[in-house]
Amino acid sequence: MSAFAGAADIMGEMHADDMDLVRKFALSGSDEAFATLVRRHVNLVYSAALRRLGKAEEAEEVAQAVFIILAKKAGSLRRGTILSGWLYQTARLTAANFHRAAVRRQRREQEAFMQFSEQSEPDGSWHRLGPLLEEAMARLGPRERDAVVLRFFENCTVREVAATLGLREDAVQKRVNRATDKLRDYFVRRGIQVSAAALLAAMGTHAVQAAPMELASKIAATAALKGGAGGGSTLTLVKGVLKIMAWTKMKTAAVVGVAMILAIGTTTVVVKPFISPPIENYFAHPETMDLDKAPPVLILRPSRYAGPRDYVITTKADLHNFGKVMRRSCPFGLLLASAYDFGTERMVLPANAPKGQFDLLLTLPHQPAEALREAIKKQFGFVGHPETRDTDVLVMKVSNPAAPGLKVNTQHKDFTINWRKGELVIVNFKMSDIAYCLGTGTFNLPVIDETGLTDAYDFDLHWNGNLNLKGQNKDIERALKEQLGLELVPDRRPLEMLVVEKAK
Repeated sequence: MSAFAGAADIMGEMHADDMDLVRKFALSGSDEAFATLVRRHVNLVYSAALRRLGKAEEAEEVAQAVFIILAKKAGSLRRGTILSGWLYQTARLTAANFHRAAVRRQRREQEAFMQFSEQSEPDGSWHRLGPLLEEAMARLGPRERDAVVLRFFENCTVREVAATLGLREDAVQKRVNRATDKLRDYFVRRGIQVSAAALLAAMGTHAVQAAPMELASKIAATAALKGGAGGGSTLTLVKGVLKIMAWTKMKTAAVVGVAMILAIGTTTVVVKPFISPPIENYFAHPETMDLDKAPPVLILRPSRYAGPRDYVITTKADLHNFGKVMRRSCPFGLLLASAYDFGTERMVLPANAPKGQFDLLLTLPHQPAEALREAIKKQFGFVGHPETRDTDVLVMKVSNPAAPGLKVNTQHKDFTINWRKGELVIVNFKMSDIAYCLGTGTFNLPVIDETGLTDAYDFDLHWNGNLNLKGQNKDIERALKEQLGLELVPDRRPLEMLVVEKAK
């Protein structure tokens, strides 16, 4: 059965007018336009969520949340957006957020899979490939992912994909071939032997399955109201994903210096043997340089600047673009953070990970994160992959609602963050963003927000900056409790971590 046989009449309509319908809905609130978008793409969204979560009722809730997010963000989607690719990526993000919020453990499914793979036939059958497909797809760049979604999830011809992406047919075929090689390599490294032909046939047949018949009409009725009729859990899920999207933009726009105490090591990595003086100015005088005007380069080298301080500047970026970045005197973990979008507190690093500090200038216009991953793999021999593991965490809770230092933001439209010796100044941050900053910049442990506070806040936190690192952490905990009324409770939770290992 074809992956989209249940919606052949929908696939007869042209993909090119998806964004016309989005704009029509954004401008006029057209229920008909939105219902058409839901009918076209509900199977794709539902299937991606179902693979991730494994339960139909959870996949339905995620699908409903994804289309509510589409309704809320319809007016901000740019012309040229490949809607099916955007929906697929949003479905992956939403399903992952659902997974974390409900503390479900997908790892047991993968472990059962790996036991299967040692006994099963080497044909890459779908019951072995399916649960790992979302992890494999996460390794593709946005453009490769769009091509795969259109070609195999929506069963478009190469000509139709080329027309949608504005490329020549041979360029589309090359992009699809590269993506296929990456997917196949991922499965082979997981012990599942599968040919390229068998993989493509499996995706084309099984990747998208029909959603429950009543789901499309239910979603169209709820999402067109931008979630006004949705259930409480769905709206909570929507707010969480929108927050993640906003935080992704915020992280790449912020200018933050985080003090790190590191053992200084050595390495022989040299990507470029000579850097012209104008390029060197981006490292030497970053405060005077405009990254948006930098030429397209990827420079990764041992740091030429003394001091244990990571200095980072990034440009604004959207969900699918990590932006331009300059890092100076940067430890290996923060290189990985720029490449994989994981905080260092959510990394599992091997004992033989590179030591010392590095300089990075990444200004490539296309797929910069993917290029940095490849450079790290080539020069250091390490790769990372997401994996759910039981992890030590700090749970942030309210201990004193009347604490004097935590103030609801009422004036500022833009966020700011400033770390100084013994002081952290925050303006217009949500509590979950504060948790992220504390986890990455201070405690090097995931900090989970369970305060229940939904406003944006300002504060100026003070502690004894003359203590050693361990002493400062204890003093920061004291300051959080006394000044902000927040306490950090140790716990152990299953979380998605970036596991870094030697490339095979």
